[in-house]
Amino acid sequence: MADGPLAVLCYFQLERKCDLFWRYKIFVLFLTFLCYTSYHLSRKPISVVKSVLSQNCATLDYNKTIELNSTTWCQWEPFVGHNADAVLGSLDYSYLFAYAIGLFFSGHIAERTNLRYFLTIGMVLSGIFTALFGFGYFWQIHSLPFFIIVQVMAGLFQSTGWPAVVAIVGNWFGRRRRGLLMGIWNAHTSVGNILGALIAGVWVDEAWGWSFIVPGCIMVVVGIILFLFLVPSPDIVGCRNSISTAEQVKNTSKGNLIPAESTEIRVDGSVPVSSTDSSYTDPETASSVVSVDVKVKEKPISIIDSLKIPGVIEFSLSLFFIKLVSYTFLFWLPNYIKETRTDLSASAAADLSTVFDVGGIFGGILAGILADHSEASAAVCCVMLFLSAPSLYVYNVFGQAVSSWGNVVMLVVCGAFVNGPYALITTAVSADLGTHPSLKGNSRALATVSAIIDGTGSIGAAVGPLLTGIIASNANWRSVFWMLIGSNVIAFLLLLRLLVKEIRTLYSQIRPTTP
Repeated sequence: MADGPLAVLCYFQLERKCDLFWRYKIFVLFLTFLCYTSYHLSRKPISVVKSVLSQNCATLDYNKTIELNSTTWCQWEPFVGHNADAVLGSLDYSYLFAYAIGLFFSGHIAERTNLRYFLTIGMVLSGIFTALFGFGYFWQIHSLPFFIIVQVMAGLFQSTGWPAVVAIVGNWFGRRRRGLLMGIWNAHTSVGNILGALIAGVWVDEAWGWSFIVPGCIMVVVGIILFLFLVPSPDIVGCRNSISTAEQVKNTSKGNLIPAESTEIRVDGSVPVSSTDSSYTDPETASSVVSVDVKVKEKPISIIDSLKIPGVIEFSLSLFFIKLVSYTFLFWLPNYIKETRTDLSASAAADLSTVFDVGGIFGGILAGILADHSEASAAVCCVMLFLSAPSLYVYNVFGQAVSSWGNVVMLVVCGAFVNGPYALITTAVSADLGTHPSLKGNSRALATVSAIIDGTGSIGAAVGPLLTGIIASNANWRSVFWMLIGSNVIAFLLLLRLLVKEIRTLYSQIRPTTP
């Protein structure tokens, strides 16, 4: 308990027991949800503010304080001129490349440090650099290097979030119903995007600096809350998760179980609580007949060993192209809507763009449910990727011609099929691979595996907005959508080997046994 958060230590001193283990689990789930909602909330403002940093001043009321012959009076240096989209794209890839590189290191560090301290420091510093971008408005800064440096630093500290929260949730929850649980929990991504767009949209037309400062302050406050309340592991409060009997037998039969230093077996399924050790076996992960409590000495896994886990390379490469599409929408959708729907203001375009993330929530939950029932995550991803290509084509061709409600329907469908595989791979799939039988029960591999998968995907997330800025400046938006459709096709092809393997497994299970 020495490393426990102060607020929880005070509560534990009053309770001195762990018979309400479920309270900790719900609280941890809520805090990690709030944590990563804040991370995404602070990423969204740049996509909203782009539409006012570089815009067509002829569509606005003339500012009489500006010379009549000025055609760029409403734009913000240095984001002006014919290459403004490319310059704005440089902000995206500066942030995202820093974020991707940071992920490979943060997962390695997260497994070797206190996750509560790790998340708190990352959130506070990330919030500070997010706010600094907004202060550029009030300090009248027009230097591109300033904005690039702020984006790079923000990206590095933003990378502390994902490996840590996935590892924490993995510490508290077993494999049972993981797809559904992670699908619902992963809604934090879309909720953060929605809140970020709405908050940024409040000030985007008046004083866009607040669109960054307010989310930055929220990040700092949530970081402090985590420091006071977050419990990264059940051991900190005297609780111990157990491995179910079925998994024990399965792993033992394969020779994958590490010999335990101490093992306690209760045939009646009772809670193993002694006068000297207040510990509790989670009923969700324990067997209803027998519960086995295993304590092993675990060591962090290397990146090379992580890559040897079956499926890590395929899902990582596929996520590269999936996040390329998802983050292009994250960073460019409000700007695309503003350019193609001239009847909408920047604030209205930001509000409409949130519908894409609403679809992402439904897509993530649906993908999790299907993965739980089929136990074929690659197949679920392939089906949704296959359907995302025509949905993107329809939105690009007909999105400008239909009504606002038609746009809403199309964006919900696109969001579901684009973000469904993204949510499944970064959550349930990463957690499953991080607890793969080949790891012999070593749960400390979770942060490294999730960092490798999401880090590879984040490189794609950096490439997508970069290519979008270049293509939009030199060609048109239809070419951008062809790039996105092609990326989904490649992501589908990269999962084909795993898809065939899962189909064979499912076929062997349903094939009638011959006498």
